[in-house]
Amino acid sequence: MKKILTLLFIGLLTFSINAQEKTVAEPVQDPNAPAFEFETEVIDYGKIDLNADGLRVFKFKNVGKSPLVISHIKSSCGCTVPKKPTEPIMPGATGEIEVKYATNRPGGFSKTITVNSNATEPAKQLRIKGIVIKPESLIKKDKPTMSAN
Repeated sequence: MKKILTLLFIGLLTFSINAQEKTVAEPVQDPNAPAFEFETEVIDYGKIDLNADGLRVFKFKNVGKSPLVISHIKSSCGCTVPKKPTEPIMPGATGEIEVKYATNRPGGFSKTITVNSNATEPAKQLRIKGIVIKPESLIKKDKPTMSAN
């Protein structure tokens, strides 16, 4: 009898625990919300000279049904300065995000730019990459010359 009562108690306890589980509802997306469509999400500078112009532009279109407002743009480091549009981008209109990378340090780079907005994807990640190289004239001056004896 004790075994039956113990099994019945465990069964009721298990049933009550399962009854307490909550189902998490999926967030409902607004079908009229603005949406980004970028020409490219990665800009490859390729090989760029030391102290060259580091300005590049991400072009996009609002493919949503309401105005797109970019609230904030943040870069992964201080060497990358993004500039956001000041006005809302209307449905069907295009916009630009300027990004200026400081090319005063030789070597490879890969930086992330996070765009916060009212779009269906509220935090969009963009990326720039490339290699800053020293011009040939600077490389020849830096290398010691070997004299033939």
